[in-house]
Amino acid sequence: MAITHAVPTSEFQSSATPESVLSWLKDANQRFVDGEHVERDWKADIDTTASGQFPLAAFVSCIDSRVPPEVVFDLGLGDVFAARTAGNVIDTDVIGSLEFASAVAGVKVIVVLGHTACGAVKGACDGVELGHLTSLLAKITPSVEAVTGETAPGSGDDAIVNQVVQAHVDRTAAGLLEASPVLRGLVDEGSLLVVGATYDLETGRVDWH
Repeated sequence: MAITHAVPTSEFQSSATPESVLSWLKDANQRFVDGEHVERDWKADIDTTASGQFPLAAFVSCIDSRVPPEVVFDLGLGDVFAARTAGNVIDTDVIGSLEFASAVAGVKVIVVLGHTACGAVKGACDGVELGHLTSLLAKITPSVEAVTGETAPGSGDDAIVNQVVQAHVDRTAAGLLEASPVLRGLVDEGSLLVVGATYDLETGRVDWH
């Protein structure tokens, strides 16, 4: 029997725990991998969400066209917030958005989602300079250096690139809590989880850090 999508309600959001939401996301990605998608009545979901939203999670993910969080987690309207930047890089605007998502809108999990063969990470490894992209890639460079001991070792080794992807995800997740007392407070009181994950372009599977 097909599962029917139900837009999160205020009551459901309030009763959900961070752990249950994380389990929900893991199950959702498994559905995507297995090709067993939830059936949705998009028109009904538009009507339901028009008057309010009670999402369960928020994503900081890459703008890569192959990794839309709502798709790779088999999600619908009203389920999650998604902030997307090249290389899932954060700044004060992204952090403020996540503070809204958690402290005001009530999400229970923030996922920093990187992906294999990330073009932004490759650009950082190659020391690319291009307009405002230069300053964005500079935020990935510390992760490049942490993995390789160099600031621009080149992007020829796929395994090294993917190690940098994972290191950058972990560094970004930690950076959210260092930069935001609001998020740190919610984590400390047990009402929020901040987790890292990497999407595999070849399999569609999300590996959790």
